[in-house]
Amino acid sequence: SLFQHFLPHSSTNSCLADLSEQIKKVTKESHVRAENTELMLSFQRGKVTLPQYKLLLCSLYEIYQALEEALDRNSNHPNVAPIYFPAELARLRSIEKDLEYFYGQDWREKIVVPAATKRYCHRLRQIGKENPEFLLAHAYTRYLGDLSGGQVLGRIAQKSMGLKNGDGLSFFAFPGVSSPNLFKQLYRSRMNSVELTEEERNGVLEEAVRAFEFNIQVRRCDDLGMTDHKTEIVYTSSLLRMVLGLFVALATVSVGIYAL
Repeated sequence: SLFQHFLPHSSTNSCLADLSEQIKKVTKESHVRAENTELMLSFQRGKVTLPQYKLLLCSLYEIYQALEEALDRNSNHPNVAPIYFPAELARLRSIEKDLEYFYGQDWREKIVVPAATKRYCHRLRQIGKENPEFLLAHAYTRYLGDLSGGQVLGRIAQKSMGLKNGDGLSFFAFPGVSSPNLFKQLYRSRMNSVELTEEERNGVLEEAVRAFEFNIQVRRCDDLGMTDHKTEIVYTSSLLRMVLGLFVALATVSVGIYAL
């Protein structure tokens, strides 16, 4: 592929930089774009609305259902087992609790799922069956992102919408994680311990960029309240391949420090 020329020739990751650091580098630009969607700007301004938040929860439910089913199915896979922490990280039950609070007991009949969310979930189910190692990228992007910003975003959501006693905010709470910073260190260490071939590592880095693109598309749908519209940014395969290749090449030659 385009970026293979920029990577050291090695069958394992022994000579390469930590996978977590490489993912941070290849997704740096995407991370900035994700933070500048209208939904995240609403959070930053402390003005997230109830309709925005409810639609976000609908998307998160579908995403985490697909992600956690794939992780459960591959929990004994050598490339997945080291980062499998269902007791500490699983979000599905928490999101269900929030949806029941906002929509009532028949919430499953009322939730709305944007088209971009459906595409994201399709990808998660596909790699769960065909490329389980790619789950490293999606789990890292979702869980560590939520763990990093969850406490702050939860407080903003509570204040913006006038929620009390943590009602409707279970998604942001990680009762199984006593120290988010220490847990993130453990998670990165476990992920970096996974032995990947050069081809597998390149695939995971490509998938990390895709994970951010999926999340950006979902947030844009949630911004606009879209369900079946097709106006989200969808890259052509050739352009996406070129962009991904350049990102991975930059990750290999750059030495910048970037943290979620």
